[in-house]
Amino acid sequence: MDDKTRTELEAAVYRRLVEHLRQRTDVQNIDLMNLAGFCRNCLSNWMKDAADEKGIAMSKDESRQIVYGEPYDQWRAKHQKEASADQKAAFEKSRPQH
Repeated sequence: MDDKTRTELEAAVYRRLVEHLRQRTDVQNIDLMNLAGFCRNCLSNWMKDAADEKGIAMSKDESRQIVYGEPYDQWRAKHQKEASADQKAAFEKSRPQH
């Protein structure tokens, strides 16, 4: 497979992952962190890092809007729930890995 095709496939997979996470608002970021070691915020940080590496100006808010599909504060107000004590404990236990 040539590099261009690989990049196109990787981009398609990324877009599908982001759309899936936009649809699964019931899955909280802390759940993703506890189970997979990354969350929507990580994806947005990676987007910003990639932009920075290419010399493309992108704010944290802009990268989050790309991932969340709307301003982060709006998404949080609509979908984010307070983490349970169990979720927080699991996060603290796995925190050194993040």
